[in-house]
Amino acid sequence: MTRVLLAEDDPAISEPLARALRREGYDVEVRADGREALESARSDAPDLVVLDLGLPTMDGLEVCRRLRGEGHTVPVIVLTARADEVDTVVGLDAGADDYVTKPFRLAELLARARALLRRGIPDAPASGQADIRVDTESRRVFLHDEEIQLTAKEYELIRVLARHQGKVVSREQLMRDVWETAWYGSTKTLDMHISVLRKKLGDDAMQPRYITTIRGVGFRFDPAGE
Repeated sequence: MTRVLLAEDDPAISEPLARALRREGYDVEVRADGREALESARSDAPDLVVLDLGLPTMDGLEVCRRLRGEGHTVPVIVLTARADEVDTVVGLDAGADDYVTKPFRLAELLARARALLRRGIPDAPASGQADIRVDTESRRVFLHDEEIQLTAKEYELIRVLARHQGKVVSREQLMRDVWETAWYGSTKTLDMHISVLRKKLGDDAMQPRYITTIRGVGFRFDPAGE
């Protein structure tokens, strides 16, 4: 499950926002203190941080600066009540990926969160460590340094799986992230795309190396084929 760290000290904002994120299917951890948020980001490896600037003990800008200074690449959306352009520049210079001014519409923030989660997928390990490499900048996938020709949906599938490599990704999450729909019925379309993707990777559904089916749940991806 995609993990979101929400750092906001105002319950009037954090509580409805956390509920909305959970309805989207995210696992949400809420922190109302800057130092606690920093420690959670360090130890829990969230997939996205939603970070208020006006946190007690340590403000959001400092939290963001420290994360980036330590090499953390997690996408960060900054929340602030200040709409001044200078504040926006300062927030982005600190390493934030996006900037939302209060008051904001929940639908807008959720859309930005989905966009960052789709975009912020790290490449798989280099070819010396893995058989498969996903290059998110060029939207290309390589098997043993040879490019594989994929359709748009096949690329999106492997991109989402690669983001969560080594972890189980549910069928529902794949349908939501790749087809952008809440899906609770048949997943034959997903199964068909997984089957074709496996063939292009030279994978075997009976003895999988790269994409393993977790019966009744979803799929797990291992770019090293271990």
